[in-house]
Amino acid sequence: MPWAPGTFGTLLGFPLFWLLAPHLSPIEFAGALFLVFMLGVWACAVTGRHIGIADHGGMIWDEAVAFLLVLWFVPETATWQAAAFLLFRLFDIAKPPPIRHYDRTLHGGFGVMMDDVLAAFYTLIVLAIVKAVLD
Repeated sequence: MPWAPGTFGTLLGFPLFWLLAPHLSPIEFAGALFLVFMLGVWACAVTGRHIGIADHGGMIWDEAVAFLLVLWFVPETATWQAAAFLLFRLFDIAKPPPIRHYDRTLHGGFGVMMDDVLAAFYTLIVLAIVKAVLD
């Protein structure tokens, strides 16, 4: 995508979730998340080396995988998933502490993947607080 590649990478998480979640037990889904995370570590490292930019904007697997993690825990309603999408994009773009620190200090494919996983955890924490207040 020539513009907003991270947003499109995050959107990719939706069809991946819809394809995987109905067919996998929680343990299988966790295993699948681990596998696609490790695939992302490898793919982002190789791609970054070949392009010459460690975290090139065109590499979107990190957003897709991290958002899959978010979708796994979020209620399957349009409202919760839209809120999750917006919060995830906010945290991925703004990189509040300590995300920015780890974005700068972790290198290679692991670093590319981890800053998005941290944004996913921030998203889940905020949504858990909102859910607790609403319940």
